[in-house]
Amino acid sequence: MFDLIIRNANLPDGSSGVDIAIRGDKIADVAATIEAAAREEIDATGRLVSPPFVDPHFHMDATLSLGLPRLNRSGTLLEGIALWGELRPTLTREALVERALRYCDLAVAQGLLHIRSHVDTSDPRLVTVEALLEVRDRVAPYIDLQLVAFPQDGYYRSPGAVEALNRALDMGVDVVGGIPHFERTMSDGAASVEALCRIAAERGLPVDMHCDETDDPMSRHIETLAKETIRFGLQGRVAGSHLTSMHSMDNYYVSKLIPLMAEAAINVIPNPLINIMLQGRHDTYPKRRGLTRVRELMEAGLNVSFGHDCVMDPWYAMGSADMLEVGHMAIHVAQMAGIEDRKKIFDALTVNSARTMGIESYGLDRGCNADLIILEARDPLEALRLKPSRLAVIRRGKIIARTPARVSELMLDGRPRLVDGSDYAPVLSADAE
Repeated sequence: MFDLIIRNANLPDGSSGVDIAIRGDKIADVAATIEAAAREEIDATGRLVSPPFVDPHFHMDATLSLGLPRLNRSGTLLEGIALWGELRPTLTREALVERALRYCDLAVAQGLLHIRSHVDTSDPRLVTVEALLEVRDRVAPYIDLQLVAFPQDGYYRSPGAVEALNRALDMGVDVVGGIPHFERTMSDGAASVEALCRIAAERGLPVDMHCDETDDPMSRHIETLAKETIRFGLQGRVAGSHLTSMHSMDNYYVSKLIPLMAEAAINVIPNPLINIMLQGRHDTYPKRRGLTRVRELMEAGLNVSFGHDCVMDPWYAMGSADMLEVGHMAIHVAQMAGIEDRKKIFDALTVNSARTMGIESYGLDRGCNADLIILEARDPLEALRLKPSRLAVIRRGKIIARTPARVSELMLDGRPRLVDGSDYAPVLSADAE
């Protein structure tokens, strides 16, 4: 007797008509037909069943603060930073916790069950750290929340930042962060990378740095990050987030840089929604896209995952906690519209991001955690096109969220009464694919 069986599921690898049996909080079996009973069954009706979405780059301390203390009228990165500087002294633990918990509710509804959030440590009160540590504990039954100690105003540039970051790590923050391109000089930025990687090595922690989030092709801190990763033996435990300067670098330099990054096993985290919105602001025309070299990095074997970054905060007035929205933008900006391209984009929202965060027992194999989502789409390509309803969200074998199918009713003579957008995909032959 199983606790739950999901029948007639399509899987991201292209398998169809699959049953998934769950016992307790683990996947017990995955097979074409499971001849067994369960306390509860769900007929997926040929819809896509996927492991949950993963967001490896977010700012939960700022989320849902849109309009506080005022709106970002220009919509620029620099005005957003200035706004956050105005808001930060007024932050309270209670308000931070409430906004973060509300965001986590939204995330669960979207099948987003793993989040890595950067936490600003520039305020010596560390109220942001206190609040997010509380949130991490409170959401643990349904969301895995990792926290990054992020010296947002600069590790060396901001007075007291060095001591504050160490205190945040002592309080239990999971990951060492940094922002080398925001230091006063390139040499200060490089020194901050060395110091922060040293701290991570000494404490046995991962690293995730905002790195080269600029249009300046001479911002090359990712090179230093890769070098220090190798020096301190941190291969596979370091992430470079944004890396937008790579879209402006010359190809010869990048031909040297990408192999170095591969040697260091750097995890790459572009943020398509925010990068396309905030970069290229000094350009007239032609205007740069602002996203790093996703295709080239993937082809070189680097682990590329996508972050949402912001939702309704001083930097970004939009957002919905929907990682498929992030992937949808990535397809367009990276011009990755091919069949295999889009499959890679879906992986960047799921398995790649899980690898970035070091999530154990993630996936759809026997023995994995019974964390699943059922989407109103037949396959990953349709999911990215439609951004469909999450018909069911399952955490450790228990259904924790449901969303009705998105079906419209028509009142047109001679036409169907119901329209379901997920029925509109063409059925392609194997040859066509």
